[in-house]
Amino acid sequence: MSTPLRLAQQPEADALLGRSPLAALVGMLLDQQVPMEWAFTGPYTIATRMHGDDLDARAIAAYDPDAFVALLSEKPAVHRYPASMAGRVQQLCQFLVEHYDGDPTAIWRDVATGAEVLARLNSLPGFGKQKSQIFLALLGKQFGVQPTDWRAAAGSYGDEGSYRSAADITGPESLGRVRAFKQEAKRKAKAAKAAKDDGKS
Repeated sequence: MSTPLRLAQQPEADALLGRSPLAALVGMLLDQQVPMEWAFTGPYTIATRMHGDDLDARAIAAYDPDAFVALLSEKPAVHRYPASMAGRVQQLCQFLVEHYDGDPTAIWRDVATGAEVLARLNSLPGFGKQKSQIFLALLGKQFGVQPTDWRAAAGSYGDEGSYRSAADITGPESLGRVRAFKQEAKRKAKAAKAAKDDGKS
């Protein structure tokens, strides 16, 4: 079953994200220090370079580390920091193989509460609280995975009608609104820091 997503803003990459929970997880992992569309196109690029139509946690976990770095570094690179991200993607897949038999849906399948799903996401390599909350919100808002109190567990990212994160992107317009929200949040944080520094002088 496939979920229509528009995170990569590229049809083939979005189709993979919608049908592959692992691709969505890897895209979320890559979503830092690069534009969101670049991050969420990454899983498709990896799958294509591995000559597959999907991502396989066992295949990635077992891949030669140096060769995997080369695969992510090939132009165009999968990320601004392809070597470190290659290691993180492999660590994530190794964790999934060890704890969930390589099946990422086991993280949330048949789990009763949003808090428990959040705790499981938060235990994944490369997933801190914020990234875990955003992915939980993405599961609830776009994948229909809605355990009890999932919105509360996702924090402000779970708010209905919000435009805060990847969980809220359904097309170019919402992407623009999320980007504007992030820019405003950065501006406020910068202003608050400047005011704090002025108070110290």
